[in-house]
Amino acid sequence: MREADASARKLPSSDRAFAVAIVLATLRRLGEIDALLAVYLRKEPPVRVRNILRIGVTQLLFLKTPAHAVVHVAVEQTAENIKTKPLRSLVNAVLRNCIREGESRLGGPDSPVCNVPAPLLKSWQQAYGIEQTGKIAEAHCSEPPLDLQFRNRNEGTLWCEKFAGVLLPTGAVRLRESRNVPQLEGYAQGAWWVQDVAANLPVRLLGNVSGERVIELCAAPGGKSAQLCAYGAKVVAVDRSGARLDVLRDNLKRLRLQADEIIEADVLAWKPEAPARFVLLDAPCSATGTLRRHPDVVRRKGREWGSDGKYLTRLAALQEKLLARAGGMVEKGGVLVYSVCSLQREESEERIDVFLREHPDFTRETIDAGCLDGLEECVSSKGDLRTLPCHLEAFGGMDGFYAARLRRHG
Repeated sequence: MREADASARKLPSSDRAFAVAIVLATLRRLGEIDALLAVYLRKEPPVRVRNILRIGVTQLLFLKTPAHAVVHVAVEQTAENIKTKPLRSLVNAVLRNCIREGESRLGGPDSPVCNVPAPLLKSWQQAYGIEQTGKIAEAHCSEPPLDLQFRNRNEGTLWCEKFAGVLLPTGAVRLRESRNVPQLEGYAQGAWWVQDVAANLPVRLLGNVSGERVIELCAAPGGKSAQLCAYGAKVVAVDRSGARLDVLRDNLKRLRLQADEIIEADVLAWKPEAPARFVLLDAPCSATGTLRRHPDVVRRKGREWGSDGKYLTRLAALQEKLLARAGGMVEKGGVLVYSVCSLQREESEERIDVFLREHPDFTRETIDAGCLDGLEECVSSKGDLRTLPCHLEAFGGMDGFYAARLRRHG
């Protein structure tokens, strides 16, 4: 992996961007691709050949790369390795079959769900129903848009015109085409930062934080820190990763924003000098709500999605500890907001239910859709924030997020 990363860094920027696009598209559609290859493969080929075929199918059917170039490169790559060289004819034949009839074999109504590992798919169907899960899986197949959030919240219309973008109900501007972000107008001047519309919503649950001290836990790399600072909060940003905090500092510096304190510490060991009226915990999670952007999330080694999988169990245990710690930092009458970019109930509703049973001095407060700029579909039956990738469908969807607003009583 390190050698591959090093090789990729040596590529010209345009070639590197194309390579990344191929990998991401392949991962998003991996289930569909493998189902198609199963039609043409009588037995399992070497891993190298399977991956060459996967990439070839991606370019032919999803990226619409010229067919002759795709087949030529795939055959050459197969020939480069002495063990796979005898399979050149196989690779050529499979890809040419895909050119002739591949599109007709794809595109069924259930195709998108093929890309979701079975245990994960089952958990979503139980949580959201079969129809909604199908929409989530379909949304995950698309390339994510680029959402810009503004230091001055009133400038959305202005920048929308500059970029010929789409103004979202929340005031963010969405760019549908890929852009070289640092080269865009306003970047160097710190007028905006990139943050998906869903990731912008949890901070809003805190309410009016202007002039208020806000403890932000697991704060790096700093999108929510920027948002809090832009809202006029006195931010105490805490994270255990020094490298990620450096990114946070750089982001705030570019945006001409400043946190009151930036603290490198383990949240489970750190204690503030005094409780705060507002505490935000954006907890580490499985990130299954961000599969459009990070389709590798469900394919990484060691991430088991079954009910007996240890991965979610470990995350849930950590989240419980972080929640308990965060609760102790909230002054009486204050607000705690817990958020995760996960679609898993184990990391969201279930964690809050456990926390409330163990901490009777806290109660859940129902979210008013008004603080979400009227996005009523993003308020769950329990009154929490629950965004799904298929929400805001008319504008191209959004990341999956969960957040709960909790009040501490005297």
